[in-house]
Amino acid sequence: MSDTTGTHQPPSRPVSTLKQRHIIMIALGGAIGAGLFVGSSAAIAAAGPAALLAFVAVGLLVMLVMRMLGEMVTASPGKGSFVEYIRMAHGNGAAFTTGWLYWFFWLVALGSEAIAGAILLHDWINLPVWLLATALIVALNLINLAAVHIFGECEFWLSLVKVISIVLFIGAGTLYVAHVFGPGIPVTQNVLGHGGMFPHGTTAMISIIPTVLFTMIGSEIATVAAGESAEPARNVAHVTRSLGTRITLFYSLSIALILMIVPWTDIVPGHSPFVAAMQAMGIPGAATCMQVVVLTAVLSCMNSSLYITSRILAELARHGDAPALLQRYGRQHTPVNAIMANSLAGGVVAFSSILAPGTVFAFLLSCSGGVILLVYSLIVTSYMVLRRRASGTGEQPFFQLPFFPAINMATLGGVIVIFVAMLINDTQRMTAMASLGTTLFFIVIHAVRGKMRPKI
Repeated sequence: MSDTTGTHQPPSRPVSTLKQRHIIMIALGGAIGAGLFVGSSAAIAAAGPAALLAFVAVGLLVMLVMRMLGEMVTASPGKGSFVEYIRMAHGNGAAFTTGWLYWFFWLVALGSEAIAGAILLHDWINLPVWLLATALIVALNLINLAAVHIFGECEFWLSLVKVISIVLFIGAGTLYVAHVFGPGIPVTQNVLGHGGMFPHGTTAMISIIPTVLFTMIGSEIATVAAGESAEPARNVAHVTRSLGTRITLFYSLSIALILMIVPWTDIVPGHSPFVAAMQAMGIPGAATCMQVVVLTAVLSCMNSSLYITSRILAELARHGDAPALLQRYGRQHTPVNAIMANSLAGGVVAFSSILAPGTVFAFLLSCSGGVILLVYSLIVTSYMVLRRRASGTGEQPFFQLPFFPAINMATLGGVIVIFVAMLINDTQRMTAMASLGTTLFFIVIHAVRGKMRPKI
């Protein structure tokens, strides 16, 4: 006989809970991934020193979105993921579309990171990439099936490696730029001596903004994780108020130091700019150290991907937007069926990158690439609706974002600029169009489901 206590719905206060240190590291770990350590090279190579301005601008955007999300959760704690606040503001249709889009985005990320991790491991373990990718998914599946604090502890240490690596890099880079050690470098020449601040014009800077945004996505996972802590409202408020600032500083300081230490013309897309900077500073074993850090980032991203997709899927099932069996919670208070389903689906995505990298996998990447922009847009508009609703009832102590609603409109405008930049950029136009198609697909599915349901 199965355990019926908490089996089909999440317990209001799980026996195993996440601590504040877990929440903070899950948030930082979700936003700091291989995109910073490796993917930032493409942004620097494309825009030169102007890439720093793009990182600062996107960091500010993420900071504002997180602040809005945090205030909504603090005002009405315990609702679930951010999808529930979109449901409160815009109704079931918007929640259905957002939930499935967000699930799809992280599912593709799970499969992609599994292959990336397997390729990194292949340098050390001489086994087929498909087998290593499968092993990674199975291992992280077991971690997520365990009690939630096990997931939290694993993510804490994985994220800690990334955070310590960035802090050490910033510390060493600052000392090197200040001529405390090393032969000394011409900072001004490195930054401005190769075409100035905008060597390819402002258009190039705008065109890399989507790439920069996708390296910072993931902080919103913390609001879901906070719901599985002992004090969700307090933890969300603490994390969201400081998280955006920390991420912006980590990214901006790292990119600024790279540009000071290494001429941007020496940065090769696809190769870690951190390795180039560490080699310039004379740090031994830079390539090996960064390979370990990138592998850690990949494992952290996979761990978070499986966590967030399972919670979103279980939440959709509770509202009748996904098969009911996916809402089943096991003895460890984890959504077992949703975790298993996402592990299998992530494996399918991973295998598609091996069997059909130029067709099926490329199609999945394109379809998921821009959907996060709609998610962020709906978070911003949901904040506006819920704040005005609270103001109308005289209950507005938790909504304190200044310059409302101008700051919200500016944030929404920033998201629109990013999407327009994707449409203008030849390499990202197909991703933008495919993402629109994915959004339309889920909207149509919801409309068809509504017509097929029996009238009461």
